[in-house]
This record gives sequence, structure tokens and C-alpha cells, in this order.
Amino acid sequence: MTATTQDHDDLAYNVFAKACPSRGTLEHVTGRWGGLTLGALYEGSLRFNELRRRVDGVSEKMLSQTLHALERDGLVHREAQPTNPPRVDYELTPLGRRVAERLLALIHCVEGAMDDVLAARARYDETRGAL
Repeated sequence: MTATTQDHDDLAYNVFAKACPSRGTLEHVTGRWGGLTLGALYEGSLRFNELRRRVDGVSEKMLSQTLHALERDGLVHREAQPTNPPRVDYELTPLGRRVAERLLALIHCVEGAMDDVLAARARYDETRGAL
């Protein structure tokens, strides 16, 4: 058994185990809208509509569901102001910031590799026929 495997076996949670609660949080963070929402909020506090504009393509319903899941997991803080009309701001918690930093590193890696990805797709499509 390697040191990495040993260290992983000693953890209280194991995302590879079906019943582990960390799996749900990982899905919230890495899902289509979760990662983009966390990345957008890394820049600072945003109101709902500002966030919706920043995360281009997300529906109001999906953004609302995503924010609820991230808030429940302790990654996002929702601040409702008692004004008329009501003002609601969203920001990352300290845990959300740590997760977002790692996600942004992955996002930047993917963005930086897109020339290679697009070339690989073209080669794949040439050899297997375009999908």
C-alpha cells in the first residue's frame, strides 16, 4: 500500500464510497453551475442578477438551486437586506474561498490548454468521423 493510499484510508470521509456525504458536496462544487458560481463569487460579493449575468447561460431556477446547495454546504453566505425592494447579496465563506481557489486553478489550466484540446478533438473527429 502506498503512502497516498494509506493516507486516504485514514480519512474520516471517502468520496469514492457510495454513502459518503462528501460525494454530494463534490457534485455541488463540480457540477455544471456550481464551479462557475463559486468562481464568479471569488471576485467578491454579488447580487443575484449580477451573478446570473456573470454566469452566462444559467437560468434563474438553476442558479437559485445551485446557490441553495452551496449555502447548505457552507460554501456561500446569503445576506438579505431588509430594504424595499429586498436586496440579497451572495459571497463566499472562508471554506468557499478555499474551494474556489482550487477550482479557479483548474479553470485556468483548462482555458490555457484549449488549443491542445481543440487540436485533439479535430484529430479524434478525423479518425472516427465527426459526431
